[in-house]
Amino acid sequence: MMKKLFIIALVFGLFACSTETKKKESNKEAVKQEAIQTETKQGQQQTAQPEEPASVEIPEKTTMTKPAEKNGDDNETTILLSTDHGEILLKLYNKTPGHRDNIVSLINKGWYKNSPFHRVINNFMIQGGHNADGRVDLGYTIPAEFKHEYIHKKGALAAARMGDQVNPAKESSGCQFYIVQGKKSNDGELDMIEKRGGFKYTPEQREVYKTIGGTPFLDYSYTVFGEVVAGIEVVDKIASVKTARGDVPVTPVVMEISVVE
Repeated sequence: MMKKLFIIALVFGLFACSTETKKKESNKEAVKQEAIQTETKQGQQQTAQPEEPASVEIPEKTTMTKPAEKNGDDNETTILLSTDHGEILLKLYNKTPGHRDNIVSLINKGWYKNSPFHRVINNFMIQGGHNADGRVDLGYTIPAEFKHEYIHKKGALAAARMGDQVNPAKESSGCQFYIVQGKKSNDGELDMIEKRGGFKYTPEQREVYKTIGGTPFLDYSYTVFGEVVAGIEVVDKIASVKTARGDVPVTPVVMEISVVE
């Protein structure tokens, strides 16, 4: 009898450990998803009662200065993100003009001067977009601009946003963005992502994810509007800094962004 009770207890213990492991994996994935969302409650409060920082002009969505029209990949806007860890050169896609025009307007108005990377997760992404005064969000959103050719490969520049529950249209934050670090995927993982998302990767896109890496499970849920063209090693350096609770860097990593062309 005692032997049977021992066996039952052992089986139950193994089941409980397995269940706990699955819960931990699920929680870890949830943390990753949250990492690229804006802080919902605080963001909503500041949206309802925005307070304009004295040193920075907050642009209105309807009055942003629009850059000259650009056509084709050869005439893309380039921006330079400078940090104590080095410089990152990024190009902005012309096929996502709403996001391109918005970030250029914010850069020109000084929004990102001494702005922090407020959330960093190694092998996933680095997120920033607050201004130096610590505002969470500007209080407006940008309509999603999903393009099949733009995926979350390593070095992709994408917009953070509120969660689906309060943002079913998947509109982007007016100022917060992230740069993908990610990791390599295999065909089985990509097959599952395609099935869940109802889309198909091209052979070239699959090869990118298998050889360079990225975060494919975010594709077509968050707008990708640019990519790193130089300085990807700086992304790796920032992603590896020591962080505290909430994935906030222990030693602040601040940036300045300028428009190159």
